[in-house]
Amino acid sequence: MDLHLIDPELRPRYRMFPTLPYHRLSWRPALRALLRALGHSRPVSGVSVETHPAGAAQVRLYRPEKGATGAGLLWLHGGGYIVGGASQDDRRCSLFACEQGLIVVSVDYRLAPEHPFPAALTDAHAGWGWLQAHAAELSLDPRRVVLAGESAGGGLAACLAQRLYDEGGVQPAAQLLFYPMLDDCTAARPDLDAVNHPAWNNRSNRAGWSAYLGQSAGEAMTPAYAVAARRVDLSGLPPAWIGVGELDLFYDENRCYAEGLQAAGVSCELVVVPGAPHAFPVVAPDASASQAFLANAYHYLHQTLHLST
Repeated sequence: MDLHLIDPELRPRYRMFPTLPYHRLSWRPALRALLRALGHSRPVSGVSVETHPAGAAQVRLYRPEKGATGAGLLWLHGGGYIVGGASQDDRRCSLFACEQGLIVVSVDYRLAPEHPFPAALTDAHAGWGWLQAHAAELSLDPRRVVLAGESAGGGLAACLAQRLYDEGGVQPAAQLLFYPMLDDCTAARPDLDAVNHPAWNNRSNRAGWSAYLGQSAGEAMTPAYAVAARRVDLSGLPPAWIGVGELDLFYDENRCYAEGLQAAGVSCELVVVPGAPHAFPVVAPDASASQAFLANAYHYLHQTLHLST
């Protein structure tokens, strides 16, 4: 991709930010170790952080020391289903807790290829169950909880919303999806390999989907709840906010999913950021585009969860 297409304020950060070879299976242990070392972020002050078991996984619980609103957020980290962990988002999740007064639960779900589908979804579902089971002791209204995540975590949140709808019971108040990984058919397009999208390109995308699904990306059939975009009937799902950069590999699939939700009668706000590649709020958190993007997401949370301003 021509770097001159990137927003001038974001461009210097992407020049320095490497597009790692996630598609090289033999490199994955080293990449995971590197990302664990570099990706851990410190939580902000004013928030307590605890770790609890939840099924086969663990959850990280973020509680504001003051200003709790009785609302919550279930967070799912990114990493293409093959790398990453809950602790990488300590700052992000603690900011949600501190600045928005939310109880935040982040699921440290199992990764592929060691743990292919449905492991990550099973863990996400267990995280939702843990949050609901502990709602009373957390002074949390179980109906004022948003499902949220970025990249693979955003796609996982969308799949979890579908499963929870089909199961019945308490439903999420909304879906907050940051540039979600929604459609394995994108990875099956060899024409996208030549674009070399920054941060997460289509070769990495193909490796992530193939590892997670246990089959080649773009096959005729995939298991239910494995690929959010494969669901035919989107009616009845929780309202959604989907945010994505114009230069993101996932732009087309995000736009199509948003349009599908809208066509099915589901309220969906699609926010597209010009000149922004994948994960731009992580790569350049202080950039104007990143700050405006997160402010938009916070505004959506305020409206959806009826938070005090």
